[in-house]
Amino acid sequence: MKRITILIISIFLFSLQGACKPSNEKNIENEAIAQKEQVPVQTESVNGLKKAYFASGCFWCVEAVYESIEGVKEAISGYSGGKTQNPTYENHGDHAEAVEVIYDPAKVSFAQLVAVYFGSQNITQVNGQGPDHGASYRSIVFYQNDEEKKIIVEKIDALNKQLDGDKVAAQVLPFQKFWDAENYHQNYERNNPGNPYIQNVSIPRLNRFKEKFPELLKKDTKH
Repeated sequence: MKRITILIISIFLFSLQGACKPSNEKNIENEAIAQKEQVPVQTESVNGLKKAYFASGCFWCVEAVYESIEGVKEAISGYSGGKTQNPTYENHGDHAEAVEVIYDPAKVSFAQLVAVYFGSQNITQVNGQGPDHGASYRSIVFYQNDEEKKIIVEKIDALNKQLDGDKVAAQVLPFQKFWDAENYHQNYERNNPGNPYIQNVSIPRLNRFKEKFPELLKKDTKH
């Protein structure tokens, strides 16, 4: 997905290694054409924890953002939003890079997670985030019930009213299935701080988020 990203950043940095893989070139517009309006899969809470699913560019970046939030136990990188079975990093077909957020609803609400989602990305960029372009990097916010869908739609409506001619680019899709990414993608930002993509894309995105949402941060992530 990120050979394109490597190319772009290398123009400025002269060398760039190990960013996410090349994106699928299939053009997927803002409309939810990857999946029709299906009945969402209900994910039950376990030990009081719930799950939420988001896609917005490189999953390394999105995982790092959500793991910095108080009340989030874990954020897992993976693939969702498509129909390809058993997706891999090198071939995940029509899926987008996504994260599974495991959170304590007593500490952080789904509405707050949605606010973080839109507050940590370029909400009008279609099929990509920052230097990452293509359907693999499209923004999707998933819902698992009518209440979650209502929260998402109301947030998008409010944001659209604030935009001057632009529209929120994120798809709104019923959650169907999440596929875990390979182990080496998990906690990638934390485990690979010297990676040029992490230094020049992931960390700046994370820091911009922290400046906007200091009240939601875990104590050890406020610096």
